[in-house]
Amino acid sequence: MAIDHNVVMKAFRMYVQLARDTYAGKELLQEYVADDALRGLVDQFAREVDCVTVVAGEQLYMIPETRLSPFHVSNDYIKKNYMRTNAVNADLYLMYVCIIVLIGAFYDSYQTLEPTRSFLRLDEWTELVNERIVMLAEHSEEELKAMEKEFSYHWTSIIEKWEAMDDVKETAQRQSGNTISRVSFIDTVKRFMIAQELVQDIGNQELVLTEKSKIVVQRYFMELEYNRGVLEFLYQFEHSRKEEAGHAGNL
Repeated sequence: MAIDHNVVMKAFRMYVQLARDTYAGKELLQEYVADDALRGLVDQFAREVDCVTVVAGEQLYMIPETRLSPFHVSNDYIKKNYMRTNAVNADLYLMYVCIIVLIGAFYDSYQTLEPTRSFLRLDEWTELVNERIVMLAEHSEEELKAMEKEFSYHWTSIIEKWEAMDDVKETAQRQSGNTISRVSFIDTVKRFMIAQELVQDIGNQELVLTEKSKIVVQRYFMELEYNRGVLEFLYQFEHSRKEEAGHAGNL
């Protein structure tokens, strides 16, 4: 069955806007939802560049699904636009961990499809990251290296990078070019997530998840075995301690 030329051109223009801005507003979203042929074409165009379309709130987003997508945010792009000039890969690994910890703070399990809290304060986020790093540091060097091979996260570098930062003041130890505080680093991650429309700053040092991030978590984050593995590695010590405490309480 032939598709009307006008529908093809409308779909292409919608794809171009998604490619340029990463999202389309309420009016285009309504057309996308109402017209099956239009929606099918837009989705097909997105798949050709390894992207998926996601409806979140009153907006339509096009999100890279694989690293092969030309719209994937590269490490070099993040370093250049969000980090200091001497940033290294360890800074990126630590940023990824901070993002995972933030998401984990809003969801209490893999089965939870909706956030279990409404907001997260920056100081609490910083403390949660610190707790995870402290627990990571309790692994032996052999365990960390084994997990590095499995998940491609350089856990040893992440631990060293975080520990080299000062707790509160801007007087960090000068290790590997690290001259910022933990608070400043968290603020850098926050700015990146705001720019990607994953969180919103509601004032009073409080962040909330956007509709876009909720949909991404529901559709992809909780479903990928890779992400589950990383989460389990980050949180397994806490879980085992809770189980031990439970057993002790029953004695």
